[in-house]
Amino acid sequence: MRILIVEDETNLASVIERGLKGQGYQASVVESGEDAVLFVCTEPVDLVLLDIGLPDRDGQEVLAELRRLRRDLPVIMVTARDDMPSKIGALDRGADDYITKPFNFDELLARIRALTRRADQAQAATIAWRGLRIDLLSHRVWRDEDEVTLSRREFALLEYFARNPGRLLSRQQILAAVWEYDFEGESNVVDVYVRYLRNKLDRSLEPSLFTTIRGSGYRFDPPPPG
Repeated sequence: MRILIVEDETNLASVIERGLKGQGYQASVVESGEDAVLFVCTEPVDLVLLDIGLPDRDGQEVLAELRRLRRDLPVIMVTARDDMPSKIGALDRGADDYITKPFNFDELLARIRALTRRADQAQAATIAWRGLRIDLLSHRVWRDEDEVTLSRREFALLEYFARNPGRLLSRQQILAAVWEYDFEGESNVVDVYVRYLRNKLDRSLEPSLFTTIRGSGYRFDPPPPG
């Protein structure tokens, strides 16, 4: 599980990072709201610890942007502000939880575990970004408000990409995961099906959701922020 720590207090960020890594989590640190948004756009993230008092943007504005990018992304606000308006504002804007400094690290871990359980249940049914929603139970896909019809194999390929956002996937990996066998020799079946998905899901004025890495494979890039 990868946790993004958005905190401009270097010492505190280091303490949280070391503590999380000591518990077996992957942890990364950024110090600004802009870097947090960019990180979520380009890297796989499972949970965000977000400070409200950031140097470039108010954390609640960053929270709203993260919600537009990933409605399902668990976010815990970590801040020194313990007044009721700040708490209510954060929760109303989409925070899943709120913890004030100073805090007990074991309590933070418990809150992370609780959110992870809820996120796992939600992810079992839906994967969503801004403008793209995938219902894993009904095998239905929407681009904005329009439902997109996919074949069984197209849906399986999209699901595999969506579960690995921002990661380079080789053709051999894709064949093994989606076609469920180790394919020997040359084949363009992956390229053909990626082209099908591009034709059905890409927008004419935006970069493709599926980036070709020449000689290596493909990378799924979630829809950009609006």
